[in-house]
Amino acid sequence: MDCVYVDNLTRTFNGIYALRGISFKVDCGGSIALIGPNGAGKTTTLRILAGLLRPDSGVVRICGYDPFNEADRAKACIGYLPEDAVPFLNLTVRENLEYVAILRRLGDVRGVVNEILRLLDIEDIANKVVASLSRGNRQRVAIAMAIIHKPKVLLLDEPLNYLDIPTQERVIEIFRDLNRAGTTIIVSTHIMSIAERIARDALIMNKGSIVWRGSINELNSIAKSSGKTIEEVIVKLLENSAG
Repeated sequence: MDCVYVDNLTRTFNGIYALRGISFKVDCGGSIALIGPNGAGKTTTLRILAGLLRPDSGVVRICGYDPFNEADRAKACIGYLPEDAVPFLNLTVRENLEYVAILRRLGDVRGVVNEILRLLDIEDIANKVVASLSRGNRQRVAIAMAIIHKPKVLLLDEPLNYLDIPTQERVIEIFRDLNRAGTTIIVSTHIMSIAERIARDALIMNKGSIVWRGSINELNSIAKSSGKTIEEVIVKLLENSAG
């Protein structure tokens, strides 16, 4: 079953194409990276999948639901971490998590919140107001808010921003555990090392179009056979698509 289905998705801003009729699907339990330079259309794609931005045309289904005409059912499936996510600054960490847990209609709110605090190693800042936190700790809180309900589909936009190396390792393992448990993951990044560690498949995007699709293992095989790094292979694919 496809947990994410996109067909001929188009979006413009002031007459300029951000997405040019892209199509792809992700099986339930799959993991895919959207890779490409700034302006490729990665964030626009995630915002449409999350139901935050209407496309000009095309079909989107999340867990079989239209995120705009069946918003409640679609959004119940989704966890979304936007780039530069900002939790509610005037609330404490615990209050942010309790708010999301209540919105998600989770049972045993206190127990669920305590569990996610432990998972992200943020128990020591649970009672601090988010506005007082470092950017890295705010990012950990935002991640906790995105995954507290163990979503069926997790949308991640540059998820490791602001995190130190030990926290990056912890968060990557959390994402992997979710994926192994059946969560479908779509991660947007321009950093290949992140894509390789979180996702099995890749869509390379440029100027609103998909210019290559396949497994990350395939990309590594192409790089190995050509004597290039995987980043050099991607740059070549991007150059070919532009020319």
